[in-house]
Amino acid sequence: MTGLMDNNKSTSSSSDGSIIPTEDTPLLLQGKSPKQQPPPPLSSQSKAFANVFIAIVGAGVLGLPYTFMKCGWFTSLLMISAVAALTCHCMMLLIHTRKKLEDSSSTTITSFGDLGFAVCGPIGRFTVDFMVVLSQTGFCIGYLIFIGNTLASLFNSSTNVRLTPKIWGFTAKSFYIWGVFPFQLGLNAIPSLTLLAPLSIFADIVDVGAMGIVMVEEVLTVVKQRPAVEAFAGFSAFFYGLGVAVFSFEGVGLVLPLESEMKDKKKFGKTLGLTMLFIAVLYGSFGALGYFAFGDDTRDIITGNLGKGLLSTLVQLGLSINLFFTLPLMMNPVYEVMERRYWDGRYCLWMRWMLVLVISFVALSVPNFADFMSLVGSSICCALGFVLPALFHFLAFKNEMGWKGLYLDVGIIILGAVLGATGVVVVVFVMVCLCGAIVRLHHEMHIRVESFVDACGDLTP
Repeated sequence: MTGLMDNNKSTSSSSDGSIIPTEDTPLLLQGKSPKQQPPPPLSSQSKAFANVFIAIVGAGVLGLPYTFMKCGWFTSLLMISAVAALTCHCMMLLIHTRKKLEDSSSTTITSFGDLGFAVCGPIGRFTVDFMVVLSQTGFCIGYLIFIGNTLASLFNSSTNVRLTPKIWGFTAKSFYIWGVFPFQLGLNAIPSLTLLAPLSIFADIVDVGAMGIVMVEEVLTVVKQRPAVEAFAGFSAFFYGLGVAVFSFEGVGLVLPLESEMKDKKKFGKTLGLTMLFIAVLYGSFGALGYFAFGDDTRDIITGNLGKGLLSTLVQLGLSINLFFTLPLMMNPVYEVMERRYWDGRYCLWMRWMLVLVISFVALSVPNFADFMSLVGSSICCALGFVLPALFHFLAFKNEMGWKGLYLDVGIIILGAVLGATGVVVVVFVMVCLCGAIVRLHHEMHIRVESFVDACGDLTP
């Protein structure tokens, strides 16, 4: 608990009374003295419900029908229910841990990183920061994959004579990812979250609207055709689907700020539980309907199954625009961590641009949206969402807990670590097999083309 003692001495003041941020300075106080820091606006129960919904629901939902196809509909429903319950429990562990630490000291804990520092000192903060950077950049890489694949599907037909059509020497996916790159440099140069807030509202409206349209299309398709579906798809598929489910429910880093802004904090647990239940029902319905509508033909991004009609095109373009504007919002926590650690909390434009360049290169090398979701969910989100909350709760309450609470915390830590490690192995295996299949297909096509050319040459007089 040494972090608690050091945290009160972690800031220094400049001549104008503002705080110069150091490694131990709470994020929300950086750049302002306590007197200058305005009190946060308090949220009603309904607004808290909306904020939790917005913090969790994102583009990951579009890969759920594909996960239902890979894992079986019943297995997937069980996974979504289990992950929703466990995520809600771990979020509440963070809130209980903060309350315990704040009650026992004068420390103000405003973020996940602050909590890590309060429990484990600099190592705790570094671990949280490291996981936040990896998870947030993982989400943004997924966004770029979605944008590139979706625009390539819309404007470059897969039935083209050439197997991999080129645009100015680039593959279609690469062309569109590099096409949005200069615009992303401009958006990610915006220093203030306040200026990005309207983009967040627009993105949320598009998300909900697109999900509604897709679900209506899925219901109409189910009525017309009823493809064969499976309830279970094997043990290995379970770990694949688990990663996608964890990815889709990721939002643990925002639970502490959201609880701080609640008017009646005693009701936050109930509000959080109701929101998670609603999201679980929404995810289960969306994923099951997509699988029931398209069966084994379900695409890794469900919008790819909607055909080439005007409505489908508008939905896919809307989602691509949504993620285009959401990406700088998701990268903002990364910039906060990097600038606090390496630039004393000062704005650094070239660092932001270098990070955008890095995630663009990674997005170019990942072929499948759902596979990447599963990899990020299994490796990073399991640790951030399950292991760290249970570990911090255990360290804070270990001298007060009974055996039941102790076993529960340790069990979640072990479960999160095992599921994460196993999920990574399974997903990497699936991706390697997929890449091998693509290479073999390309080789076979090359041989067939050469044979055809040789045959045509033999027929030439």
